[in-house]
Parts: sequence; C-alpha cells; structure tokens
Amino acid sequence: MTAMTAATATATAPTALIADDEPHLARALAAQLEAVWPELRIVHVARNGQEAAERIAELQPDLAFLDIQMPGLTGLEVAEGIEGATRVVFVTAYDQYAVQAFEQEAIDYVLKPVEADRLGRTVERIRRALAKAVDTASDADARLLAALQRLQSPGGAAGAAGSSRAAPMRWVRATQGDVTHQVPVDQVMFFRADDKYTCVQTATTEYLIRTPIHELAAQLDGDRFWQVHRSTIVNLDHVAGTRRDELSRLFVRIRGHASELPVSRAYVHLFKAM
Repeated sequence: MTAMTAATATATAPTALIADDEPHLARALAAQLEAVWPELRIVHVARNGQEAAERIAELQPDLAFLDIQMPGLTGLEVAEGIEGATRVVFVTAYDQYAVQAFEQEAIDYVLKPVEADRLGRTVERIRRALAKAVDTASDADARLLAALQRLQSPGGAAGAAGSSRAAPMRWVRATQGDVTHQVPVDQVMFFRADDKYTCVQTATTEYLIRTPIHELAAQLDGDRFWQVHRSTIVNLDHVAGTRRDELSRLFVRIRGHASELPVSRAYVHLFKAM
C-alpha cells in the first residue's frame, strides 16, 4: 500500500484484522473495539499466524491486532513479515515479549485480559499514529510538488545545483584500536550500530565511530546508501542480493561478507525491484 493509498483509507474508514487462535477471545476483542471505536471496520479474523500473514498481505488493513503465541507463525513473526503500511498492536497474555514487540515498531502492547480503559488508551494512541501518517504523507506530497515546480521554473535546475545543501560525506574518520583512520565511504560496505558505537565495515577491516546511524543517514549520499534497519545502513555498490527465509523475513547479502543483514519491515519496500 502506498503512502497516498494508506492516507486515503485512513481518512475514510480505518480497517483492522484480528489474529487469535482462541475464537472467543477474538470475538471479545472485536466487540470491545466496536464499543470504543465504532467506525473501525474489522475485515478479517484469523485463527493462526500463517492465515494472518496471508490476509494482511491480501487485504492491507490499516491495523493488525495480533496475539503472539499462535500456531504456524507467532505474532512477532507475522509483524516482521509485513511489507505494507499495516500498523501492529500486540494483544497477548505474555509480558516478556514487549521489547521484541516494539522492535517491530508496534503501536502498543496490550495484556490479556483486555480492560476497556486500557483499550481506550490504545485506540487514542492508534488515532494519533494514523493521523501522523496522514500528515506525513501530505507533507511528502507537498515537498514533491514544490521540487517539481522548482525544476520546471526558469533556472530551476541551476538553482538546485547551486543550493546550500552540503555535499554527501566522502570520508569518515574512524578508529581501529588506538589509531584513527581516514576511510573513504566508497570502501564502506555497511554501517551498523553496536551498543555505544557504530561499526564501519569495509572489505578488510571493521572500524568504530561514535556518530549515530540517524546522523550518518543525513550525511551520506541517499542514492547509494540505504538505511535497511534502524541500526543498519548499507552501501548499494556492495549489495550482492537479497534472501527471504521460511518466515518471509528479508535479508541483504553483502558481496564478500559472510553475514547477512536483516531488513526491517519499514524498509522492505526498497527492495521490491531487486
């Protein structure tokens, strides 16, 4: 689902899928949602993780309320495989998966039995998240229109070339042991956050820097360096291909490097043409 399609759907009637292997709990959640959010439309109720993954891919609902412990695929695995704009709320009896849930960019993590007041707060959080998504899509459309107008205006291309935007980073000062090196970014295969540092991986050496991933993303050439996870940026010149595992999770293969890098569901769409 594109940003415009998601925005349009949200502006009319938001849609949701519920996945729970206990039918009576799924029905109870649907009834509670109807009470606190009458305009929400439940498009499907899935009884296992595999069915949930298939219906989410087919129906592209705005929301998925996922149990975690389900046959076939867990709710966490379903969330990790989502490629569209569907946002996730986990509804579970287990509290030990909260950290993993928010790593999947979940809107909320609700414990069973679901209380009406708690679900009401969840709905308010969802409304804010969906409204923000609409605003972001509108802002993106406005920026695109402005860029097209600049290019179409006399001297537009020259104006863009002469803008004050800083040139992309060409070198990175990184340490290896006690020595600081000047590493050409062309040689960097990927950047990956690791605790307090960011690892700078070349074909032969791993260096360390203190610059956070989000700051690096703003300084690198966006046509060549893609962020594929909140902790990882890859150099497309060194990407050998991608692979999906049996749970439909996507991984990037780096040429000359043994390890594969996981792609967060927020960035899977970048690789659709590969």
